[in-house]
Amino acid sequence: MKPLIIANWKMNPETLAEAKELFTLVKRGVKNVKNAEVVICPPFPYLSIINNKLSLVKLGAQDCFLEEKGAFTGEVSPVMLKDLGCKYVIVGHSERRRYFGETDEMVNKKLKAILKIKLKPILCIGETRKQREKGEVQSVLKSQLEGGLAEISKKEIQNTIIAYEPIWAIGTGKSCDTNTAMSMSLLIKKIIGQLYNRGALKNLKILYGGSVNSKNVKDFIKEAQIEGVLVGGASLDAKEFIQLVKNARV
Repeated sequence: MKPLIIANWKMNPETLAEAKELFTLVKRGVKNVKNAEVVICPPFPYLSIINNKLSLVKLGAQDCFLEEKGAFTGEVSPVMLKDLGCKYVIVGHSERRRYFGETDEMVNKKLKAILKIKLKPILCIGETRKQREKGEVQSVLKSQLEGGLAEISKKEIQNTIIAYEPIWAIGTGKSCDTNTAMSMSLLIKKIIGQLYNRGALKNLKILYGGSVNSKNVKDFIKEAQIEGVLVGGASLDAKEFIQLVKNARV
């Protein structure tokens, strides 16, 4: 299975010119990489520009709204994203939960809307440092998975990607160790196996996110047996991200 490398640019870069330059460099740098799937998730204003330049690199979005259209000022629907060429959509990122008050119920509605039009959602889950220290990791992840995947069928879960992002590791430069990442991947698979059955795990992809870089990516994919990574800060440096993609190949 090819590792899935998702670049989440977040609210970066500041200008369209910078976005074009970054994408051009990345596209050129990974054009000969055959055994990895690369997805770029730029800010909404850059989607159409990036899409016009797409080749082997796929396009994704950082979020969406839960309705297809209507009087929802400032929102972007999954239908619009699909029309722009998106194949993937991130939902439930901890920054959306923290700054915009997104709940598991809201995330679930978005996930359903994404699956309805045949796009692939990337469901983000993860615990805070305090929750980990209090021994609440299992209950937190189980709650997020149960809420986020409510009424999602066994068939639909095959097209859903789970990204484990410990909140305490995002943007801190301190990733979790590979043993922890592996145990979390196994825990997620166990929970999903309980929610559905073991057959639901056949094509399930679990990603790790949180201070991933070119130096540690291979450890996560090879040693922690993770199917890919969700990359934040490192995806904004073309040279670093290109090396990360190359190192991710197992």
